[in-house]
Amino acid sequence: MTALDKIKSFMGNEFTASPSPFMRWLKPIVVSAEQGALEFKYTVRAEWLNPAGNLHGGVTAAIIDDIIGATVFSLNEPDFYTTINLVVDYFSSAKADEKIIASTHIIKKGRQFLNVQCEIWNSDKSRMLAKGTSNLFKTQTKIEQ
Repeated sequence: MTALDKIKSFMGNEFTASPSPFMRWLKPIVVSAEQGALEFKYTVRAEWLNPAGNLHGGVTAAIIDDIIGATVFSLNEPDFYTTINLVVDYFSSAKADEKIIASTHIIKKGRQFLNVQCEIWNSDKSRMLAKGTSNLFKTQTKIEQ
């Protein structure tokens, strides 16, 4: 079973089979999965909030980085890619128990580099919370599929 097939097998459910312990802690629900494009839903937990009661910017950035990594895995490449930069713009926030949606897609795939974008929205996609882009570099580390 490919990485993409594994992600697709969790459609509508929490993705508990991620090789990333951090992703398992985030507890994403798989909304859609295609090669190079994912959509996951998250429930904002109280432990993710800043002192003002809003979704912490660091957690937002971590969600973006983590789902971007899963998007790279959806390509079923034999090599591991590592993040070399992550740029996040914040537009709005969320409160505890709100549902948020993270959507990704590959912007450009070169021989050694990938550029990937992620947008985080509220549950009905009427309000963008954040947008992130990342460049990733292909390492010589092989991935077990």
